[in-house]
Amino acid sequence: MTNVSSSELPQLLARIAEALERLAPPAAIKADFDAAEAFIWQASEKYLQPVPKVNRVAMPLLKGIDLVRDLLVDNTERFARGLPANNALLWGARGMGKSSLVKASHADINAKVGGILKLIEIHREDIDSLPELMNLTRRAPYRFIVFCDDLSFDSDDTSYKSLKAALEGGVEGRPDNLIFYATSNRRHLMPRDMIDNERSTAINPGEAVEEKVSLSDRFGLWLGFHRCSQDDYLDMVYGYADHFGLDLDRDTMRAEALEWATTRGARSGRTAWQYVQDLAGRLGKTLN
Repeated sequence: MTNVSSSELPQLLARIAEALERLAPPAAIKADFDAAEAFIWQASEKYLQPVPKVNRVAMPLLKGIDLVRDLLVDNTERFARGLPANNALLWGARGMGKSSLVKASHADINAKVGGILKLIEIHREDIDSLPELMNLTRRAPYRFIVFCDDLSFDSDDTSYKSLKAALEGGVEGRPDNLIFYATSNRRHLMPRDMIDNERSTAINPGEAVEEKVSLSDRFGLWLGFHRCSQDDYLDMVYGYADHFGLDLDRDTMRAEALEWATTRGARSGRTAWQYVQDLAGRLGKTLN
């Protein structure tokens, strides 16, 4: 062994300590599930960030989606009570309350079951880390909705395979205390041109398309959201206005709301909310 001078010894010991740290197993990931009712999964740090106040809309303000509302609430309540329930895919028109319904359902059911239902949001780009999140929650004494908003995959994206395995595959499978809810503008989570391209270029087109489209089959509950009628749109506007005490005669409000939707080329819950925000600002009212 080469002799080491006393001046070099501290540096040598520091290098040995660093090497041993690299060889040591990573510290166990811990989470304080009592810190909040909702969390954001920070995949890079392996950390559940508590959300002190969830940005949500009250259930009675969600108009024009009665059927899908009842289906999701029923599925969520069965899951929260330990009964069989399905992963849910909420797909369809933009701005029609898909993510709002997930958050409102969580709040309503959590109040019924005494706070044992936790909502965890996972970002689209962190889907690969879903197995780690599942392991973190597997033995916790709570029920978890893992929620991914605006989930979709592009042609060069292979992370959908991780999601397929996490939802149904693998040796351990999905934990009994966890369910996965996702929203998307696409029914099959893939762009149509991607599916058509696979069909036209693959050696076995049927198998290539089947592998990608089958991801949506992992969701036992499909809830479609479609563009609302004029009456539903106005009901949304009037519901918000009444809830927040916005004092404007109905004829004027109706004319303004319809013009607002026409200039944006769409009638939706999001458009109704944007009009109400504008109206509240003009009336000098806060939306609390």
